[in-house]
Amino acid sequence: EREIIMKKPNGETTTTTIRVWNETVSNLTLMALGSSAPEILLSLIEVCGHGFVAGELGPSTIVGSAAFNMFIIIAICVYVIPEGEVRKVKHLRVFFVTAAWSIFAYIWLYMILAVFSPGVVQVWEGLLTLFFFPVCVVLAWVADRRLLFYKYMHKKYRTDKHRAIMIETEAEHPKGIEMDG
Repeated sequence: EREIIMKKPNGETTTTTIRVWNETVSNLTLMALGSSAPEILLSLIEVCGHGFVAGELGPSTIVGSAAFNMFIIIAICVYVIPEGEVRKVKHLRVFFVTAAWSIFAYIWLYMILAVFSPGVVQVWEGLLTLFFFPVCVVLAWVADRRLLFYKYMHKKYRTDKHRAIMIETEAEHPKGIEMDG
């Protein structure tokens, strides 16, 4: 976030806080890299120290970290919600995109390690895997911003004398325009 000073038409100035990063993009990039940096660097140091051959430490660290995130972190997130309260996923579109990419990542890793070149990761496989991350981030951003299919969705409007306000979005095609007021 960053504070900017805005000047109104009457000459009065106000200070406003604006977001610099998109929340989805920052969560998928900065937060993920920041929390995974120790495992990534540990694996990189081990691979460089062993003549670019994976040893015991790197894969074990990554698997252990994934297991910790899957079981302990999720358990803590569920436990800290006060009794009687409910939390919902804020952006289902982004959730579905990242969930689909997570499933694809496991299938892709199986294909690399067991089908294409068993036991060895070739350069093209590594580069393609690395390329998938920006594609995942861009698709999550598109889902967050509702850029692709959102313009084709039906929207209901409430109107008054001066303007129209969107009150509901549906995926069904409109049979007619409904207006109130």
